[in-house]
Amino acid sequence: MQQSAVPELAHTHTRPIHWVATATAVAGVVALSSVVQPGSATAAQAAPGTHTTSAHAAVPPPGTTGVDFPLRCGPVQAVVAKKATGDLDGDGRPETVAVVHCDSAMGTPPDGVYVLTRSTDNGTPRIVATLVDPKDRLTVTDFSLRARTVGATLLGYSSDAVPNCCPDLKTPVEWHWNGSAFIRSTPADAHSV
Repeated sequence: MQQSAVPELAHTHTRPIHWVATATAVAGVVALSSVVQPGSATAAQAAPGTHTTSAHAAVPPPGTTGVDFPLRCGPVQAVVAKKATGDLDGDGRPETVAVVHCDSAMGTPPDGVYVLTRSTDNGTPRIVATLVDPKDRLTVTDFSLRARTVGATLLGYSSDAVPNCCPDLKTPVEWHWNGSAFIRSTPADAHSV
């Protein structure tokens, strides 16, 4: 056996105190990692302008299937034409806003715009607000939900003499939750068609 040219150093021999120090360090790292946890991960990114919190990230937005929308459609069914989800009231739980009309083959059926949330008892979707009532004979276009604001352009009629096919009024609107109700606002530069 060949002798080393470098003298043996005291710290190159493992002693029980080295193993105790290493075990203590590893135990400290494991204990610290169980206390400090990263936030919840999600597979999908939130839409621009929407806000989600990790505490309610597992709560899915309410769906529209099976919801009894307050429309009188006669022999035809109600159709959800557009929908968007987001946290409108800032409670960390998403709401769904749905644009709904009767599935009519003729004319332009009026739209209703409804806000849905999940009930606290069994999680079934329920309507909590009507933003546009179908009896007002309005058609919704340019529908969006951004930064807790519902936006749309409403096409309507200046009189009952205007045919359903050809709305002659165009009004951009927005709705904001003020803590107790949705407040509708219309930009000052809104014009008729």
